[in-house]
Amino acid sequence: MVDRSPRVRASELTGRAWLNTGGRELGWPDLRGKIVILDFWSFCCINCLHVLDELRPLEEEYSDVLVTVGVHSPKFEHEADPDALAAAVDRYDIRHPVLDDPELGTWQAYTARAWPTLVVVDPEGYIVAHLSGEGHVQGLVSLVKELVDEHEAKGTLHRGDGPYVPRPRPEGVLSFPGKITALPEALRAPGAEGATYLVTDTGRHRVLELDSTLENVLRTWGGTEKGYLDGAADGALFNEPQGLAVLPEAVRARAGYDVVVADSVNHRLRGIRLGTGEVVTVAGNGVQRLLDAEGARTGDPNVIDPAADPLEVSLSSPWDVVWSDRADAVIVAMAGTHQIFSFDPRTGSLAVFAGTGNEGLLDGPTGDAWFAQTSGLAVDAAGTVWLADSETSALRRIDFRDDDVVVSTAVGQGLFDFGFRDGDGERARLQHCLGVAVLPDGSIAVADTYNGAVRRWDPASGTLSTLAQDLQEPSDVLLEERGEGEDPLLLVVEANAHQVVRLPLPKEARFVDEGASQTQRPPSLIAGGTLDLVSRFAAPSGQKLDDRWGDPTQLKVSSTPPEFILAGSGAAQGLTRTLTLNPEIDDAVLHITARAAACDGEPGGEIPDHAACHLYQQDWGIPVRVTGDAADESEMVLDLRGIN
Repeated sequence: MVDRSPRVRASELTGRAWLNTGGRELGWPDLRGKIVILDFWSFCCINCLHVLDELRPLEEEYSDVLVTVGVHSPKFEHEADPDALAAAVDRYDIRHPVLDDPELGTWQAYTARAWPTLVVVDPEGYIVAHLSGEGHVQGLVSLVKELVDEHEAKGTLHRGDGPYVPRPRPEGVLSFPGKITALPEALRAPGAEGATYLVTDTGRHRVLELDSTLENVLRTWGGTEKGYLDGAADGALFNEPQGLAVLPEAVRARAGYDVVVADSVNHRLRGIRLGTGEVVTVAGNGVQRLLDAEGARTGDPNVIDPAADPLEVSLSSPWDVVWSDRADAVIVAMAGTHQIFSFDPRTGSLAVFAGTGNEGLLDGPTGDAWFAQTSGLAVDAAGTVWLADSETSALRRIDFRDDDVVVSTAVGQGLFDFGFRDGDGERARLQHCLGVAVLPDGSIAVADTYNGAVRRWDPASGTLSTLAQDLQEPSDVLLEERGEGEDPLLLVVEANAHQVVRLPLPKEARFVDEGASQTQRPPSLIAGGTLDLVSRFAAPSGQKLDDRWGDPTQLKVSSTPPEFILAGSGAAQGLTRTLTLNPEIDDAVLHITARAAACDGEPGGEIPDHAACHLYQQDWGIPVRVTGDAADESEMVLDLRGIN
């Protein structure tokens, strides 16, 4: 049994409104007798989206005793919009009550420090577990089973339906479309007149070919239910497909398929043979990519065996894909690991193309760069790859130089900086951008998603301007080539309006300044001098730490600005660290990654051969403020997995 003393009663659930309850406000008396998982999330956060999918089987298996309550605690200003939250609940097919917590009141009451955070409350209303990050489902299964047995024996478990009330679903040709690309004439549907476009109908888990009106469906791949299945167009299944890339003709001939699809929730790349309609898996084993047990010790997420079978390699939420002549490969925005991958359709070879796996904004050689949930890609005439780095609200670029490949930032400051401001790159701000496209003059159109706008970055002048406003979460942009003498148009995927629209390109730049913002998350107040970091981890029941090759735990620590930490940064084994802080810097962000590897087996016993092993990992980006007050924190405790 888990030791749960001293017992701490769950704090009240306070917020602006409830969703998925039929308008009913919930409190702990309404949830008494149920095991409750509080899921603190934000709809921008890829790790939070992973947890939503991790929890679904658990929710289904224990539907009569378990209630998940999503506590939506926004990071970005747009996420505090109740209409945007309602759309996100629909888009991600969330089938449990959701509390809208725009002021972070419930977040702070439960001392959450990271998205996602999970808090488990027993049927009597006491907290029994506090977990950060993803990958906890196996431990939650064990804990829920234990709580069911304990409280059924005590008579405090109440079986029956929970408080979830479904919302009506949107109707129309498209449902939360994600990405768009044009088909060359040779690949269009037979008999099609004029241009046609492939669009990912993400909310219905399909790929569609639309005619030139953008309203009529010519061909469909996938069903309207999520799943994973290869085969004929009408039998194949996707799960929230996103990016699309049409391969060059010579590559198509060797690969045996025409289009690469980023099948995000399936953690796979899929191929479509347009002639036959067949859907095939071309990379990914369906298991979300994390470091394996050895990687947890070495801290190296960047090694993929070049000879590995691409169907045996784990991926993590691929969000966009684009062909790059300079890389001679498909470039993949691997949002779930904050990295950029390359994929060669001719050989199946996969590689980490850029990014260490650290979440943040750091420029430099591709092997050193940091990204943050990159979600949009485009290639310009010079071969430069442009990236929409959503969690840093940044427009980034990868340049191919004579001797190396380098990452730089055009617009963006970091994980907690955003806004709606045009002007020079240092001053300009975006808000969670998801798509990019190259315009005829070499400038870059940006789907500035959470600002409901399309912006234009001019590399020649180094300025950002606004092309269009008042859109409903634009998720992608594409230049539409027109006939001779006709002005080009911009196709905009307007996700929350369930449509693709055409916009003219303005003749003159328009500059908007609605200000710059930072995430309204209160900084942790620390005394200064030194700071002790402690990440608590307890292996779930039925598991033990995998110490066969030494300490299976690790902390990786850095900061923005880097000079904030004078000593103690970097990666090392163990879950404790003492940092020496720069006395000349008062405000900073700590970037902390904690990892632990555990395998099935009882504490004190041997780990059985072929035992299943699990990696527990959480990334924190924690704003801190040095006060000089000895009463403030000199120790920061972060729960990788904590049981009360």
